[in-house]
Amino acid sequence: MQRRRVVRVPASSANLGPGFDTFAAALALHVEVEVLETGRFAVETDLQIARDRRNLVVRGFERLAPPDAFTFRIRSEIPLSGGLGSSAAAYLAGLMAADHLFELDADLLALATELEGHPDNVAAALLGGFVICADDEATRFDPPTGLEAVLVVPETAVRTKEARAALPAEVPMGEAVFNVAHGALLTLGLARGDWDLVARGLADRLHQDRRAPLFPRSAELLGRARELGALGATISGAGPTVLFWSHYEQTGRLFETLRVETAGWAEVLRVPFEVQGARVSEL
Repeated sequence: MQRRRVVRVPASSANLGPGFDTFAAALALHVEVEVLETGRFAVETDLQIARDRRNLVVRGFERLAPPDAFTFRIRSEIPLSGGLGSSAAAYLAGLMAADHLFELDADLLALATELEGHPDNVAAALLGGFVICADDEATRFDPPTGLEAVLVVPETAVRTKEARAALPAEVPMGEAVFNVAHGALLTLGLARGDWDLVARGLADRLHQDRRAPLFPRSAELLGRARELGALGATISGAGPTVLFWSHYEQTGRLFETLRVETAGWAEVLRVPFEVQGARVSEL
């Protein structure tokens, strides 16, 4: 009998303004991977991704078990570039498939963090909801009722390596204090469902301004977020995708406004925050 697993993993947005490499949220766009024991290695997909052992799903799987006898069928709604956790989702899908097939009970968060390089995206994808990463652990909580997301995904990508290179080796004390304070405000606002605190807490002085020259159109929208009808906005991960934070009553109007503002250079997506983390089905 052929063994078969289907893994479904959500997208994620990291940093969330002040929470550089520590805050993230899962989003309701998914990668779905079917892993089938066929006796041969193959990657089957319509995506513009590697079809050999360089494939990130395969690399995740291979971290726990040999992929030689398995076929990997990969579908995805997650943009491959833009800062929505596509690499984290792929690594996690491979790891989870191998872990489930071979009943290993592996530390998936630690292994995915090792492959990805930082824990925020993988923690949100694994657990769903909002996460705060500290001390090699992730603390999860649900999004408050009524909070929604609208994504602006530019057609032109920015390499994560370039985005990382734009940041200083050391952060000035004032900027660090500012981000710690606003990260606390954001967390408190999300816990209470206090929209004013959420809006205040999205401010950042560490990474977004320094990366702005890499994605000037995204940066311009970021600065006008409240004018456009959002609670605020954040650059998703390394960018250039912009995550607009909205109360559900304003989301429809915000979505239409952003479609007009970005016509010809970006896709606009109304995407709920995802409370369900990654999961495996045995078929």
